[in-house]
Amino acid sequence: MKYDDDINLEKKFDLHGRRALVTGSARGIGRAIAIGLAEYGAQVIVHGVSQSEHLETALAAVKKHSPHSFSVIGDLSFPNTPNSIAEQIKQHCQLPDILVLNASVQYRTKWFEIPLEEAVRQMQVNFNASLALMQICFPLMREQRWGRIVTIGSVQEFRPHPDMAIYAASKSAQENLVRNVARQVASYGITVNNIAPGVFATDRNEEALSNPEYAKLITDCIPTHTYAEPSDAAGAALLLCSDAGRYITGANIVIDGGLRLPG
Repeated sequence: MKYDDDINLEKKFDLHGRRALVTGSARGIGRAIAIGLAEYGAQVIVHGVSQSEHLETALAAVKKHSPHSFSVIGDLSFPNTPNSIAEQIKQHCQLPDILVLNASVQYRTKWFEIPLEEAVRQMQVNFNASLALMQICFPLMREQRWGRIVTIGSVQEFRPHPDMAIYAASKSAQENLVRNVARQVASYGITVNNIAPGVFATDRNEEALSNPEYAKLITDCIPTHTYAEPSDAAGAALLLCSDAGRYITGANIVIDGGLRLPG
């Protein structure tokens, strides 16, 4: 067996020449991943529902590392938005060869009270839009024999919250899609993986975690007894989006401080 003594990790993580779309990257985990990919050389397409101060701030942070990066907008609860995002991208460059599907919506509702429109919107944003964007970006990835697709799931794939039944179900469906597609596209040099975050200190969780009693209840369930920061997801995303992770596909990388573990 021949061994390579020159691993050159810096080269394996290098993303210069790559184009990355990170959906839902105006804030939180998506923003951190977008900045992380830009730091390693990718041209990053920052996405938000609409023009906002948060989107502009995120893009400015990304452009410090990758000046040719730009933003696109679109509400993924509408079925045609993935096509609209693709057309916006084509005005600047080719479609992305790195696709990070982070955008999602969630509602806290008792399962027996969930209205149809609430269920449909969550499935549209969290699952249908992911599938559509994967389908849009796949032909270019296949043609160039290189591509990276990363979906952002949730620890609720393992521990569904009793008041977020549809959100948990949508994330489980997305992870199942990852495993299905990963096997079918591997021969083209395309990897497809899922990252499942636990409790992260993001805007989405700020209100709930500001309640000391609720916050203690949550941290008592986490073996590390602390929340994650958005940047804690960036390293895993970088690995999966680079040549350093070329042999990882169909995987589910859980970043939850051990929350999913029995105990």
